[in-house]
Amino acid sequence: MKTQEKNQFASDNYAGICPEAWEAMARANLGYAQSYGNDEWTARACACLRDLFETDCEVFFVFNGTAANSLALASLCQSYHSIICHELSHVETDECGAAEFFSNGTKILLVPGKEGKVDLEAVEHTVKRRTDIHYPKPKVLSLAQATEVGTVFSVDELQAVREVAKRLHLKIHMDGARFANAVASLGVAPKEITWQAGVDVLCFGGTKSGFAVGEAVVFFNRAMAREFDYRCKQSGQLASKMRFLSAPWVGILENGAWLRHAAHANRCAKILEGRLKTIPGIPLMFPCQANSVFVSMPEKIKKALHKRGWYFYSFIGTGGARFMCSWDTREEDVHQLANDIAAIVGKE
Repeated sequence: MKTQEKNQFASDNYAGICPEAWEAMARANLGYAQSYGNDEWTARACACLRDLFETDCEVFFVFNGTAANSLALASLCQSYHSIICHELSHVETDECGAAEFFSNGTKILLVPGKEGKVDLEAVEHTVKRRTDIHYPKPKVLSLAQATEVGTVFSVDELQAVREVAKRLHLKIHMDGARFANAVASLGVAPKEITWQAGVDVLCFGGTKSGFAVGEAVVFFNRAMAREFDYRCKQSGQLASKMRFLSAPWVGILENGAWLRHAAHANRCAKILEGRLKTIPGIPLMFPCQANSVFVSMPEKIKKALHKRGWYFYSFIGTGGARFMCSWDTREEDVHQLANDIAAIVGKE
């Protein structure tokens, strides 16, 4: 029997496939099925997502988050438009210009904002500072839920975003790589923080919910999904054996596993946050509202942790150390990590 290695906190991508997704893929693997999404699993997955959001949305499945975000944004823009997003957003910092590439040159315009959330006054200034034909016309406001620094937009905050976007004639795109964690954190119905808050398209993360691969692009504004299937095909995102991208959604949605796993990851992050608060010299950088904890950590402590076999990122957000929990994180690993940090700090 293989011994399970200790959990790592660099990314929720480090975790394996959750049991519900694995079992659904195993069932989808029995016998034959039609290709390119014309199968029963894909139909069931789409129905599950429509039930989850309580609306008749258009749903597409792609391989990864970069493709989901960039293709969705491209569908909302023309090449002479611009996309407004937070300066720390994944679309800006971690997708290698994919949004610009797939939209044939749509420009990304950056705005600041506390705790990873766009400052709405800055959004308005960005839209209104130039209205001449020489300026790329702002067309889309892109949000992340949860944000790149682990914070969560509340229902009220999203309603405020909706009002500004509507007044400025902006469409709303939501990067939901960790959307499940946001829902678990807020304890609200998914519709309250998507289409009821004016979101036109959501990129719902499956990989970080415990899949091997796969994201759902959910269009609440169905008109904007026109010919999106062609975008998927052209960009190499149309899976021939689509059932293996869609079946995991059935596995986690039909029995509520998506929310249970997200709540577990959030709970582990809160435990870690509580432990780190008691260690001097390791200040928290942002409130822990989803499944990540950001702290300011001296370089020598980072190196000492690496020597003890811990992996974590220190280039995400504003340069602090990020510890990310997943569906598979064990509480004992959280405490072991906190104990090691405390021991290293105690020796300094």
